[in-house]
Amino acid sequence: MEGSLRLVGGGDMARGCPGPWMSHPGSCPAGWASCQWQAQQVLGAWWSCRGRGSLLLQRQQQREPAARKGTGEAAKLSLPELETLTPHPQTSASSMTSFLYYALPALGGYSLLSLFFLRRPWLLHVSRDPAFRCRLAAHRGGSGERLENTMEALENSMAQRSDLFELDCQLTRDGQVVISHDENLFRQSGLNKNIQDVDYEDLPLYREELEVYFSPGQFARGSDRKMIRLEDVFQRFPQTPMSLEVKVEDEKLINKIATIVKHFGRSEITIWAAEKNSVMKKCRAANPEMPTSFTVVRVIWLLLMYYVGLLPFFSIPERFLLCFLPTIINRTYFPFSCTALNRLAAALTKRLIMRKSLIRHLEERGIQVVFWCLNEESDFEVAYKLGATGVMTDYPTALRHYLDNHPQQRK
Repeated sequence: MEGSLRLVGGGDMARGCPGPWMSHPGSCPAGWASCQWQAQQVLGAWWSCRGRGSLLLQRQQQREPAARKGTGEAAKLSLPELETLTPHPQTSASSMTSFLYYALPALGGYSLLSLFFLRRPWLLHVSRDPAFRCRLAAHRGGSGERLENTMEALENSMAQRSDLFELDCQLTRDGQVVISHDENLFRQSGLNKNIQDVDYEDLPLYREELEVYFSPGQFARGSDRKMIRLEDVFQRFPQTPMSLEVKVEDEKLINKIATIVKHFGRSEITIWAAEKNSVMKKCRAANPEMPTSFTVVRVIWLLLMYYVGLLPFFSIPERFLLCFLPTIINRTYFPFSCTALNRLAAALTKRLIMRKSLIRHLEERGIQVVFWCLNEESDFEVAYKLGATGVMTDYPTALRHYLDNHPQQRK
């Protein structure tokens, strides 16, 4: 009896409950073989019951018409017939065990390999040296402190040592590329016309004050109310990096921008930005030397590849990820009119996007991550703690003050 108890409860665990060796099958071959045998018996019994039940149901359904005609014996299913149709339990269990035996180690190996290269992307990809580092980006030229997209706003942002101007481009009727977020002039000036229907010289002045989009209830004012052209901005700030967003699929506008950028010899420090893949495709074709940012579809692809573990094995042509910070949804950013949808979007995107391992992987591959549009110090803190390269803001003075007081955030 004593020997029997030692066999069941001792270190070998030959036919007893799982012990520590179960996490290392090779450390106890006899115990592992015994557990395989037990698993085969259990799986075989389950498969046998499953096969008998399903086959019995099929045979009864086939015999029902005959039973209704009075041939009751034809509707009976004999035991020998059932035995001949039932799959062999030992064979089925062995097949299942063999599949798991090979599939589980393969899945584990794939996961470890993916994690290994996620943390060491330089082993598969050559990191690209950026032409500039973006720590402080001025949204619409710094639209919280001066009227958006004016020369005065850009001068103010430059005084705060902004690394990047984020600008939007539109085309006038006479073919001038102007800096404007909206296609229609009503919000900015009160004139209900599209920019493409007005000549540059006839463009109205901005309103005396404009609400800051990402700081609801706050208004910006300034003495400069004139809309400016892209070439005027390039002449005034020839070495300042800029992100130019194209919102419409207008080949004439895209080609004009590409021509102006080439003329001023600033392809390396001017970024193509667009939400739509179709627009970005035309932008790349017009000037492939300009770095690009992720479109919406490409961001979805990026997250999908990250979560299935394939991201380390794919090349990424984009140089910038300009993405909203999920924590601003339902606070300063309201993508939906429904509060419940905003809350859902905030919770979902927070879980999907705010991943330090993802941001670190992109950074180590030379892809700069810039979160927009953050106007509060608490949001600056969150973004930089996640490992972001930089922050895009309407208030460059506030962000510069934060960076000066937190030197550890300056890389």
